[in-house]
Amino acid sequence: MNPFLVNVADLVGRPGARRRERVEGRLAEPVTVVDSTLRTEVPVVVDTLLEWVSDGLLATGTADGAWDGPCRRCLRPVAGMLHVDFQELFEPVPRDGESYPLGHDRVDLEPLARESLVLDLPLVPLCRDDCRGLCPTCGADLNEGDCQCPPAGGDTRWAALDGLNLSGDD
Repeated sequence: MNPFLVNVADLVGRPGARRRERVEGRLAEPVTVVDSTLRTEVPVVVDTLLEWVSDGLLATGTADGAWDGPCRRCLRPVAGMLHVDFQELFEPVPRDGESYPLGHDRVDLEPLARESLVLDLPLVPLCRDDCRGLCPTCGADLNEGDCQCPPAGGDTRWAALDGLNLSGDD
């Protein structure tokens, strides 16, 4: 049984009718963007106010979920929670990419929750803001200390610019 399926028969066709719903369940399948993944073993919570408007059913609320992925600098595992606000419309004849389908007397909040959370996934997850990453030469984790590699020399392609005086002093 789909925990995100909500019966809205008491709201359909009644302008101004509204009801608060809170549903919780696991997403059917994991969703990954770049390296961040919505975790399916942690329930997603959708708290929404459903209100009948002239065009259909307006859902205004929040979705909460968990994500994980590797740090983009040092590759350590990183995890976090997402809290996303949304306001979306369910219509009998949905407009592609603009609204969600309104069944005869039910709405499915899972696609709404999944899409809202995916848009908030971090594209560049970091274990911490000051993560130093890995040494490009030996691969040592620079968060644990400096490696034994010699300092990198300058790029010879830019050597002609080394003699420029940009300070304005002659």
